[in-house]
Amino acid sequence: MKSQEVDDDFKVHRVAAVLRHSVTESIRNAILAGRFHPGDRLPERELCEMTGVSRTLVREALRQLETERLIKVIPHRGPVVETITPEQADGIYRVREELEGLASQLFAQRATAEQLGALKAAYKELDASWSNQDPLSQLKAKNNFYRCLLEGAGNEALSNSLRLLNSQIMLLRSMSMAAPGRAAKSLAELGDLLKALEAKDEKAARRAGARHVRNAAAIAIELLRKTHDDAGTRKASAAP
Repeated sequence: MKSQEVDDDFKVHRVAAVLRHSVTESIRNAILAGRFHPGDRLPERELCEMTGVSRTLVREALRQLETERLIKVIPHRGPVVETITPEQADGIYRVREELEGLASQLFAQRATAEQLGALKAAYKELDASWSNQDPLSQLKAKNNFYRCLLEGAGNEALSNSLRLLNSQIMLLRSMSMAAPGRAAKSLAELGDLLKALEAKDEKAARRAGARHVRNAAAIAIELLRKTHDDAGTRKASAAP
């Protein structure tokens, strides 16, 4: 049974106009923060207790998360957190590398001084988030950095393309960020990107943006392969 202190992080504040969105966000955050892991069941009763809302609202939230491919519904088992294979992750990261490299290049070309200032503030927020050891605040700070990057890039088609993969990207991002030693390296890589953006060096910015994604990919895919190998070993050991 999860502690009350942990579950309080995911309690939903009752504001009628945004309640359904808040429930969806709460369950999404619980998954991304590691409260539930890939392959875990999502019992409605537990989700109701965690969020403090009705089953109707929980079911609506689960339907939304299913469309985002963050969860899937298995017959006779119910909703579970989606799993991503190493091959799927490789495909996602290859697309991310191209799109985020382009976003970095466009930011260097187009961003206003105000947008650059917002990105620098987001970087400072990300730096500060590592000290509190809270995975959810770290993930939110990282997502905010990318939101500022895309706003400065000023390309709606690019933003929409990344938004289609957003939930899977965040799930992979939460995995790579949790790897030992990755936080400091990630921050250094984004610091290099920020320097290129401040200098308005389009080529250097694209290289730095792409390099950051490649390094995150290597970590996440290695973790996924280990998880899949371990699962295969357990399954073979359990066979008669």
